[in-house]
Amino acid sequence: MSDDSVPPSGSTTEKPGVDAELPTVLDIAGLALTRRDSPPSLACWTGGFPVPPGADPVEVSLVIEPPAPPDETTLWLARDVVSRFDVFVDRALEYCRTRLREEHFGLTAEELNRLDLPEPPLGMPGATVWADRTWAIHFAESGLCMGDPYGILVTFDGTRPVDVQGVDDEQ
Repeated sequence: MSDDSVPPSGSTTEKPGVDAELPTVLDIAGLALTRRDSPPSLACWTGGFPVPPGADPVEVSLVIEPPAPPDETTLWLARDVVSRFDVFVDRALEYCRTRLREEHFGLTAEELNRLDLPEPPLGMPGATVWADRTWAIHFAESGLCMGDPYGILVTFDGTRPVDVQGVDDEQ
């Protein structure tokens, strides 16, 4: 986590009359995460990094289940993810290059060769941080069979990637 001494800020506004205790907007390292409609069992805030025209969107979400305002530890983790997003994407890509060579992932020789390209066959990264302090980078685009059609998820423990899996429609 970051060594900065200034904690991330919490809410900036609230929805009147509905879940008034849950902030409508969270400011996480300068990125505004806005509360989204979600099932009653959770609260979700999502924000997007500004991107140049024509670039793929980059979103970060914070999910709390059951719904509650995020605690300071969760906010710190979200701040670290937002502040160092590019570093974590690079770690996730390198992790995929290594782990996806394992036989049980079933990649073809052609797919394995594509992992060695300067631009691996994974794109449109986004992150989700959960209140239990786990988080993941989801590559929504994948040129690998295991990522068809919903992409690949790399789960982190703190700053270290620890798992990779193809995303199916139940996730």
